[in-house]
Amino acid sequence: MRNDDADEPMRATGDSGTPEPSRAAAPVDTAPAGTADAAEHPADDGADRLRLYGYLTAPERRTYLAIMRLFTSTLMADLGAGEVAAALAGAERRGEIDTGESRLEVVVDRLEQLARWGNLVPGRREPAATIAEFTRSRVRYQAAKLAVRVQRDAEDVLDVAEGAREVSRELLPAIERGLADIERTLGELDDAEQGRGPQAASARGLRERLAQQVTTLFLQHEEFAAAVRDFYAYLGSVIARYDLAPEETAGFKHMLLEYVELIAQDVLRHSEPVVLRLGALNRRRDELLRRLETGPGGDLAVRPARSGQTELMERAPGRRAADWQQLTGWFVGRPGRPSEVDALREATSRAITALFANVKRVTGAGGVDPGRRRDLLRLAGWFDSASPEAAHDLYAAAFGLFSSRHLALAADDDSPDPSRTWPQGRRIDVEVNVRSRSERAPGGPAPRISDDPLGRAALLEEEEHRRGRRSAAVGELAAAREDLAGARLSSDALEVLCELLTLAGATRDGPADQGSASDSVTGLTVVLEPRPQGRVARIGSELGALELHGVDVRLHVEDPLVPGAEEAR
Repeated sequence: MRNDDADEPMRATGDSGTPEPSRAAAPVDTAPAGTADAAEHPADDGADRLRLYGYLTAPERRTYLAIMRLFTSTLMADLGAGEVAAALAGAERRGEIDTGESRLEVVVDRLEQLARWGNLVPGRREPAATIAEFTRSRVRYQAAKLAVRVQRDAEDVLDVAEGAREVSRELLPAIERGLADIERTLGELDDAEQGRGPQAASARGLRERLAQQVTTLFLQHEEFAAAVRDFYAYLGSVIARYDLAPEETAGFKHMLLEYVELIAQDVLRHSEPVVLRLGALNRRRDELLRRLETGPGGDLAVRPARSGQTELMERAPGRRAADWQQLTGWFVGRPGRPSEVDALREATSRAITALFANVKRVTGAGGVDPGRRRDLLRLAGWFDSASPEAAHDLYAAAFGLFSSRHLALAADDDSPDPSRTWPQGRRIDVEVNVRSRSERAPGGPAPRISDDPLGRAALLEEEEHRRGRRSAAVGELAAAREDLAGARLSSDALEVLCELLTLAGATRDGPADQGSASDSVTGLTVVLEPRPQGRVARIGSELGALELHGVDVRLHVEDPLVPGAEEAR
C-alpha cells in the first residue's frame, strides 16, 4: 500500500500489516559523491567529493573517526543510531572520544551530518511493529563507496611511519618478466584460437591466465611507483635542511650513496627491456584489450553498466587504453613531458648534490663553525634543568644580556614588556647568515635605490599642503591673540595651540613658574603666566571652550622662517 500523505513509499511487513518505509528519503545534498547527479555537473570541480574530507578536520573529528571506523570495519555494514551509540559508549569509557558523544541524540546529529557530507547513505528505517514505533524509528545508514576509500587513506596516513619508505627493488624485474609473460601468453592464445577455436578449454585457460598476468603487472607497477614517490618526497623534505647534525648527515650519506644509487641503477638497467616489451605490446593493444573483454565462454564479457556519465563499476587495472598509456608514460617520455625514469635520475642527481653541499658545510675548516645546532641543544638542556635563578645567570653568561628597567612610557609599537620574562616573549626569526656564519651584514650586493618621480612629486605636494594648513592656522591664532575667549578657532588652529601649550607646560617646574614654547618655523610663541587661584583662561573654538586654571595665555608672533607664513598672517 502507499501512504498518500507521506513523502516516502510504504510497504506492509509481517502479519500485522504495519506499514514500513521501503527506503528513507535522503536530502538532496546527501547523495554520495561520484553518483550520476554529480557527473551531470562537471563544472562543480569535485566540490561534492571534497566534502567527504570534512569530518577529518571538524572539531568533533574523534567522534566522526570512531563512527566511520565502525562502518568500514566490516563489509556492507548497515547500522542504526542505537547500534552506533552502543559501540561509542565503550570508546567514551576508554577516553577515545569526548564525554557525552555517545548519547543517542548526539549520535543522531553526527550521523545526519555525515550523511549531509556524503560519507553515509541513508537506507531503510528500523523495523516497527506499530505506527507509534514507526514514527519513533530511525534511519539506518551504510558507508558510501568513496567514503570508504577516504577513510582507508586517512587510516594509512595516521599509521604511516615518519621515516623513508622502503622501495621494493624486486618489483622491477618482476614487471619485466610480467610483460614478457603477457606477450608470450598472447601469442599462445592466438595459436590456440586458430587451431581449436575460441571455445576450447585451452583457449579459455589462456584467457584467464592473461587476465591474471595483466592485473598482477599493474598492481606491481602501482606499488613500485607509489613507493618511489613516497621515498623521494621524504628525501626532498630532509636533504635540503640546513641544520643537519653530523650524525644525521652521515646517515643520509649512507642512504644516498648506497640505497638511492641502487634504486637509480635498477631503474635504468630494467627500463630499456621494459620499453622494448611495452612497444611490442602497444602495437597489439587493441587485440590485447579485446582478449581481456572476452569471457571464459568465448563471448564478449558484459561491460559495466553506466548511469548517466558514471560507470556503475570501476574497471580493473589494465582493461583500458588509458591504463597502458600511463604505464608507457612512466618509462617512455614524450615531447614536453619527460618520463618518470628521467625525473628519477634528475631527482637523484639533485639529492646527491645537496648532500655534498651539506658535507662540505659541516666539514669546512674556514670561518666560524656554521653548525650551531648542537651548542643550542646543549644550552637548551641546561636551561631545562636549571632553577629560575640559575637560568637568569646562565642567560646572562651565555648571551651577555642582563635585566633592564623600563622607566619611560611604553610605545605603541612592538616594544618589550617589563613584566614579561624572556622565555615568554615573542619568537624572533634569525636570518640564515646570522645563524650559520654569525654575520649581520646582508648577503649579496647592495640594492639600487629606485627613483620614483611620481611618488616624489606626490610627497612634495602633500608637504606643501601641510605647510599651507599650518600657516593658515598660525595666521588664525595671530588674528585672535587679543581675544582668545571670544574667538572660534578651527580644529587646525586649536591643534597647533595645544601642541605649544603642552611644550610650554613642560618647561614649568611648579604652578608659580612661567613657561613658554616657540615654533621657530612659523614664529608663534605661547607664554603661560601664573595667576592667583580662581583665575581661568578661556580659549574658544569650533569644538568647544578650552579652560586653563591658574594661568594666563599670551601669544606672540615673530618673523617666520617659512616664506608663506607671513602672507597667511
